[in-house]
Amino acid sequence: MLSFTEGQFDIVVIGAGHAGCEASLVCARLGHKTAMLTLNLDSIAFLACNPSIGGTAKGQLVREIDALGGEMGVNADKTAIQMRMLNEGKGEAVRSPRCQCDKNAYHREMKRTLENTPNLRIIQGEAQEILTDNGAVTGVKTTYGGILYAKAVIVATGVYLNAQTVTGEIRQNSGPSGFAPATRLTDSLIKLGFSVRRFKTGTPARLDGRTVDFSKCQVQEGEEGATCFSFLNDAPAQNRRVCHLTYTNGATHKIITDNLDRSPLYNGDIKSAGPRYCPSIETKVVRFADKERHQIFLEPEGEDTNEIYVQGMSSSMPHDIQRAMYRSVQGLENADIMRYAYAIEYDCIDTLDVFPTLEFKKVKGLYTAGQVNGTSGYEEAGAQGLMAGINAVYKIEGKPPFILGRDEAYIGVLIDDLTTKGTEEPYRMMTSRAEYRINLRQDTADFRLTPKIADTPLYTEQRRAAFERRKALYEKALSEFNGRADRQKAEKLLSDNNLSGGAAGATYADLIRRGCTANQIKQTFEILADIPDDIVRSAETTIRYEGYIKKNEQQIEKAKKLESKALPDDIDYDSIQGLRLEAREQLKRVRPLTLGQAGRIYGVNPADVTVLIVWLATRKQ
Repeated sequence: MLSFTEGQFDIVVIGAGHAGCEASLVCARLGHKTAMLTLNLDSIAFLACNPSIGGTAKGQLVREIDALGGEMGVNADKTAIQMRMLNEGKGEAVRSPRCQCDKNAYHREMKRTLENTPNLRIIQGEAQEILTDNGAVTGVKTTYGGILYAKAVIVATGVYLNAQTVTGEIRQNSGPSGFAPATRLTDSLIKLGFSVRRFKTGTPARLDGRTVDFSKCQVQEGEEGATCFSFLNDAPAQNRRVCHLTYTNGATHKIITDNLDRSPLYNGDIKSAGPRYCPSIETKVVRFADKERHQIFLEPEGEDTNEIYVQGMSSSMPHDIQRAMYRSVQGLENADIMRYAYAIEYDCIDTLDVFPTLEFKKVKGLYTAGQVNGTSGYEEAGAQGLMAGINAVYKIEGKPPFILGRDEAYIGVLIDDLTTKGTEEPYRMMTSRAEYRINLRQDTADFRLTPKIADTPLYTEQRRAAFERRKALYEKALSEFNGRADRQKAEKLLSDNNLSGGAAGATYADLIRRGCTANQIKQTFEILADIPDDIVRSAETTIRYEGYIKKNEQQIEKAKKLESKALPDDIDYDSIQGLRLEAREQLKRVRPLTLGQAGRIYGVNPADVTVLIVWLATRKQ
């Protein structure tokens, strides 16, 4: 096939999922001519699985994306039909916003944003080859012979590489929801030196809401007055639809266990690694055989459809088993399936092949982001797309790389885990992965991260005004909390709540440390009237957890000493006396940039890090 020049670009993004959208937008917004290459314009920002954004730890990622000028939070707010704060009964460090979105509206709004962004061209087509010259990327060639020349390329292909869907005995070459797979690019990635492997994920059935008896299910309301995702949006979220809760039962479990020989997960048809923290209903029933039931959420897919997403019941069982299985659940006895559940297998890369900038170690200017990096979830993908885009731009402009530390953001934890430890299964962000999570609360994402974009076009006038307003109100709230409380009122407040301690000379902050809430203080002393509730709550949390925050900051400072010690690129680990064999092999595989990163590699223990410290000191002498 004859080749032709499709265009000259600074950056080409392959893929238009959540990673591709964030990467394309940030590159274009930073002033670089960008092309987004997608298999199908109708799959742009497609919510292939759950029609929701956020969730435990994922909500933190969305707010961080927003704080850095990304689009996911803005788009979720535009298309929200229900908003809730998860883990309200737990500590602030693990509370996370979650939004039920209108699936079709989410796609339309993101597509509209992309189409109207200067410096960005969208092209429907399939990438066949990454073009390089002398170890550096030069562009992308499509299956139709079009060449998109570029200084940097970002691969954000999601689950489309050689994708196959599996349902019972039927295996099809297909991407999510019947979209075509990408069948040509994997060979090019292998030739460039990527380590490629197969992962699996899955999705549940979609039911016709008219055939569901919701009266037999528990109503799950949205949260009134819930805070939106984007820091640009200070209006409370609007809840336009409700979700419902029901449960599997013994009959459901018997149907599954009686037919495991027809399950691709248990008859050997599916061999690839699946997501441990988002298992299929078959896996849950087998793994937790002692549980009498599993909770199932019924979630509307949008306002223009009757489709109901059955969260918690993903499956790859044959259609006849699925029909019986779903109809055994209370409220679903007469439910009609509109889309059957399926598993999907796809090619992805080993992220130990990429730097913390998400640039491929063997080809300059080639970046990867999203599910092609072995992650699961829209939010993890969007965060990587944003970071890959910023780093691609900074590389072109000759600026230092943009890398967030584990102490700065959940995004930093995500990318450090991927590039330091790798993953043997679809990686999902969880609050437990972040050792400094009390410092990385979702409500402080803009205070932590927005100053990092202050000298870029991402810091728009709207964002500047929103950030400065929030910061001023937050500091005002902290200042007011440090005011002296009226002794008599303070003593009564403490007594009414059975809290100990004297009130003489106590500040409002002292009362919070003793167990009073900000709302009680507002009502008792009539302060903070002009400060929004979400800002007051942030200030209250900072005061309440002040001791823990300071302890974390001390640990962070200690860790930074190791992070500041760079390791040369050309280290011959085999020549360093005292390193254990396993440590040598792992260090050679990952090639860490700093001592801190070296210490987080699987197979490298503190004694090995000490050997490296001594080696660095000797080398310097």
